[in-house]
Amino acid sequence: MDYFIILFRTIFFYILISLIFRFMGKREIGQLGMTDLIVYILIAEFAAVSIEQKDEPLLLFVLPVILLVIIQIIVSYISLKCGKARDVFDGKQSVIIDQGKINFKVMASQRYNIEDLLTQLRENGIRSIEEVDFALLETSGNLSVFKKDSNYLGDYPLPVILDGKIDYEVLKKINKTEKWIKRVADEDISNIFYAFYHDKKLFIIRNDELIK
Repeated sequence: MDYFIILFRTIFFYILISLIFRFMGKREIGQLGMTDLIVYILIAEFAAVSIEQKDEPLLLFVLPVILLVIIQIIVSYISLKCGKARDVFDGKQSVIIDQGKINFKVMASQRYNIEDLLTQLRENGIRSIEEVDFALLETSGNLSVFKKDSNYLGDYPLPVILDGKIDYEVLKKINKTEKWIKRVADEDISNIFYAFYHDKKLFIIRNDELIK
């Protein structure tokens, strides 16, 4: 009888977790944000405890899993609507190498050492730091690397507007003001889905362009 209960619970949680992960969206492990990873770990822990403690009611473990999924959906919705909340829950990308120069201050704030940098550069096929123009530490922990190109002159594209919200840190970095971006955009900022500053120009993607 005990073997049957363990078998049933294993199959049950396999199906339940598969459905939950599909419902929460298709993302690779390396692309998981901090909140996603926490939810996945806790769900796996509840499933393991349920199988181990077979004498406890199954509902006792299913309810926390459902609650976690509801919390994650709420957090995802808030993060979608509020850039500041997204930064709190998932963090922001960090520029580790900017125009060939290592930003040691950013590395220290991220507790990211030189060995971490060299390891991830090798994983990207980079033999030396001198080959790198820009390197960004993504919120997933992956390092995005852009090699130097003698045929290319310009800056890394910086996102100034995301979902109708101005990133004031980026504005400060490019030495521009909110008045400037409103003048250049020449429209309601809330109508802009994405805008980035590149090579001293502002490139805009509007909400109405997404459905074309």
